[in-house]
Formats: sequence, structure tokens, C-alpha cells
Amino acid sequence: MTIEAILKADIQKAIQKNFDILVEDILLQPTKKEFDGFYTFVTFALTKATRRAPAEIGQIIAADLEANSSIVDSCNVVQGFLNISLNDETWLKLFGDIISDLTYGDSPANGKSVMIEFSSPNTNKPLHLGHLRNDFLGDSLSRILKACGYDVVKTCLVNDRGIHICKSMLAYRELANGETPESSGLKGDHLAGKYYVLFDKEYKKQIGELVENGMTAEEAAKKAPWILEAQKLLLLWEQGDEETVALWKKMNNWVYDGFNQTYNQIGVSFDKTYYESNTYVLGKDIIEEGLQKGVFFKKPDNSVWIDLTAEGLDEKLVLRGDGTSVYITQDIGTTELKFADFHNDRYLWVVGNEQDYHFNVLFAILKRLGRPYADGCYHISYGMVDLPSGKMKSREGTVVDADDLVNQMIETAASRTQELGKIDDFESEEATALYHTLALGALKYYLLKVDPKKRMLFNPEESIDFQGHTGPFIQYTYTRMRSIMRKAEQSGIEIQLPPANYELHQVERELIYTLSQFPLRVQAAGNEFAPSVVSFYMYELAKVYNQFYAEVSIFADSDPVAVKFRVALSKVVSETIHKGLGLLGINVPERM
Repeated sequence: MTIEAILKADIQKAIQKNFDILVEDILLQPTKKEFDGFYTFVTFALTKATRRAPAEIGQIIAADLEANSSIVDSCNVVQGFLNISLNDETWLKLFGDIISDLTYGDSPANGKSVMIEFSSPNTNKPLHLGHLRNDFLGDSLSRILKACGYDVVKTCLVNDRGIHICKSMLAYRELANGETPESSGLKGDHLAGKYYVLFDKEYKKQIGELVENGMTAEEAAKKAPWILEAQKLLLLWEQGDEETVALWKKMNNWVYDGFNQTYNQIGVSFDKTYYESNTYVLGKDIIEEGLQKGVFFKKPDNSVWIDLTAEGLDEKLVLRGDGTSVYITQDIGTTELKFADFHNDRYLWVVGNEQDYHFNVLFAILKRLGRPYADGCYHISYGMVDLPSGKMKSREGTVVDADDLVNQMIETAASRTQELGKIDDFESEEATALYHTLALGALKYYLLKVDPKKRMLFNPEESIDFQGHTGPFIQYTYTRMRSIMRKAEQSGIEIQLPPANYELHQVERELIYTLSQFPLRVQAAGNEFAPSVVSFYMYELAKVYNQFYAEVSIFADSDPVAVKFRVALSKVVSETIHKGLGLLGINVPERM
């Protein structure tokens, strides 16, 4: 039985004994920092049944707890808030339970599985800053849900076909003169992105020329030679034209090599990759099935629609009059394929919030079709990442390239670390590994600490600060604890719990309490699909530990019991930070 469960039961008994009321759901919340205590019970809800003032109710329950609870040390009442402090014996027992739990923070397998689809890049350009937020969210959620007991499958749907891909292909065909990643010195995805930008440049030039000759801008956009040629290229691809398909395969393979280099650099991987070139034809049979069931209806032009006004949406096209698919058709078919492949209980899509409406429609259609997996579908919607200079535009080549950003972060980590002058004894290889660890820690933490639903502004300089709410600050706190562990080992100091009558320092109580919240925060992050919950907890734990480090002596204390206990505290906090940052996909250095 957990400390919270015992405390809730004691409060429940006190209420029933003093007021003859049975309250089944006792809610506890953390005590605000300005008041004494760790757990707070709010009494306002009992005023009607007891016909007493909130403060009076609190005083009565407090007196009962202080007299009868085996774990309560003292209470204080502020209006309708009953703030509760636990006795040191309870804190020490709680810490003993934590230190002996080798899987602390992990939940047992729950027998359920979840698929998370994330990244989903296009093969006409490299990954950029927006992709990084997507990748880090998807990767972290997969780790958190696994810790919550789920069997997790990580998938990626690559958008490897369509007019945007043909634009890069056309520009390459016309302008490249046989350029390759090897001859250019560019990663394959960067090479494809180069020609996507060149297409847009030439396309705009052609539009301008047509407008000068009297065409409207709208008409010119449709009749510019290169857009017509790109559309022709798409038709040739769909018809299986050998030369077109060969160019498509060659350029896509270059891009996949580039993507894999980036994924390896940022520590992201997938269990299964789907390709739109294989899935874009799916879904038509399900539309036909829905027509037979009356879920869909045809219009005079033979197009197929669904009326979702009852769901607060509107009419949605699911098949064009000529029988060709739209995106929603493909997504219906791909979701069916995923279910056939894995039979997961839940399906998560990590996709930007500009697609909120699309997923509302998709899920509504799946429910109308009676699909068994429909109720387990979730859109992990997240806000865009802005730069101090504004919104990114890939066609204009103004995106923040993921590779460039990671390299910039590594350079910044190197210069900041060298300024501190603490790694003069590092071998070159160890220093390089440290810079990479700090750079990725800074980048991932900065992008994950913000609630996914919120739009955010990315500031690279701020992210790599060694002080404040940053990844490097938490990593540095970890290395401080590892240094303590090495010193303890060299001094022959064993980890040992103190006796039950040991008197704790207040900051030690705060540290044990904060440690005790780790499993709850992991569960909350999983329930809310929000790695930011774990991110904030990591910062909170690091702050409390640094306060502990500043307020009590570890090795200089004259009491050997205190020394051994504080080393034990440092060990458990370091392990919890290691595991917690791991849930964010962040590695930790052993020293820095």
C-alpha cells in the first residue's frame, strides 16, 4: 500500500468517525511551497454535509490524524486547506521501498499495445526543425508508454509520391547534369531539397513571364510550363513509365540514406516504415463497403461523400467522380492495413495541429464504418515551431535544416564547455561524445518541455544554457551526483539506510517526496500523451537535489550514518534522472 493510499484511508476514517460521512474518493494535492506540509486535503466539499466551516472541518480532521495516524507527524490548516506533514519513519520507509525497487518508475505490462506514427517526412526535402519536434515527441511518447506497461510499435509513413516529389525530379532531370551525393558532397536528402527549391525558383520565374504577357497570376500558376511538366511526370509515374520510375527510385534512395544518417544522429528509430507509394491505392474497397451500408452517398457527378454534420463537421469528399482517391481515402485504407498488420489497441498519429480537422474527419468516418479500432485512435496534435525570424518555408529554402541545427548545437556545446574549462583532461573522443550528448540533450529538452499543444519559439542559445530550465542543467546535476558516487566508492563508503529513529533534514524530506512522485508523473505523461510532464519533473527533481547539495554536507558530516544515507540519496536521484531523461530520449554524460 502506498503512502498516499494509507493517508487517504486515514483521512477517510477521520471523516467517517467525526462526521458520520462516507467519502469514497479522497483527493490529495501537493502542498503549496509557501506552507508547511507535503500533502493537502481540501475540505470545502464537506461543508454542506457537515454544516461546518471549512477551517473547522480541517482542524477536526487534523486533530484526529495527529492522534491516530501512524504516518502523520503534524498538520496545519489554512482556511479550507488541510496541509499534512509525515513523520520521518514514514519518509525513511518510503525511501527504502524506492531504493529496493529495481524497476522504479516502470509499470508492469498491461497486456495492451499501441502504435505511434511519427516523423512522416516527404522525400523532396531534408528534415527540418519542425520534423525534430515531431520526431522527439513520437520517440519520447513511445518510451513513456512502454514504461506505462504498453507494448509499443513505432511506425513512419513516408510521403514518397505526388506532385511535390515530381517537382524535385523535374528540376533534377533538367538542371542536374548527373550530379550525385558523392559528386556534390551533399547528403542525398539535401540534394533532393536543393532541386525542390530550384523548381520553385524557375516556376515563379515562368509565372512572372506569363503575367507580363497578359495572363492573370492564377491562370499563369496553372499554365506555367514546369507545373504542366511536373503533372505529366506524375501521370507517367502512375502509369509505371520505366524511365520515370527509375529516376524516382534513384532520388528516393538518396533521400532515405540521408534520412537514416539524421535519424542515427538524433537517436530516433522505427519498427516499421510504410510508404505512400504502396498505400495511396488503399481505401477504395472500404468506400465501396460504406456505400453498401449507407455510410457514404454519391452525388450526380459520381463523387462519393459522407455527411458528418451530426458530428459537428460537414460533408466530406472521400472519392472523386473519376474514381481517384483523396487523402482521407488513403488514410482510411492505411489505418485498416495497420490494424491487419499489428492489431493494436491504440493508434496514435503525431501530426501538427494544422491537420486537426483532417483527423476529426478520419476518426468520425472510422466510427461510422464500425471499425473495431475506431475508439482507440488519437491525434497527438502539436503546435508549430517558430524562429525569431518568423515561420519556416521549405519552398523558399528558409527552413532550419535539422542536420545544420544539430551541428550548430554541437559547436555551441563545445564552445560553452570549453569556456568552463572543466574538461581539459578529456581525450578527444570523449570530448566529442560529450558535446554531442549535451547538444542533443539541449535540443530535445527544449522542444519537449513545452506542452505539445502549444506553438513555440525556438531559441538555440537559450536551450544550451547550463543554468535554468534546460537539458544541460539537468545533465550537469547528474554528473555532480556521479562524481559523488565515484568519491564514495574510492573512500570505501557503503550505501546504507539509517535507523527508523533517524532525524531527517527538511530538504531530505523534500527530496524523498519529490522522488516518490516519479511513477505518478510517468503515468500522467502517458495518460496525457505529454512528455512535457516528465520534462518538468526532471527539472523539479534536479532543483531539489541542488538545494539538498547546497544545504547539507555529504562527506564532511561527522555522523557516518548521515554520510552513507546522503550518498544513497544521491545514488537514487541520479538513477531517477538517468531513467527520466531516457524517457525523453536524452543521454547523460558520466562527467563534464
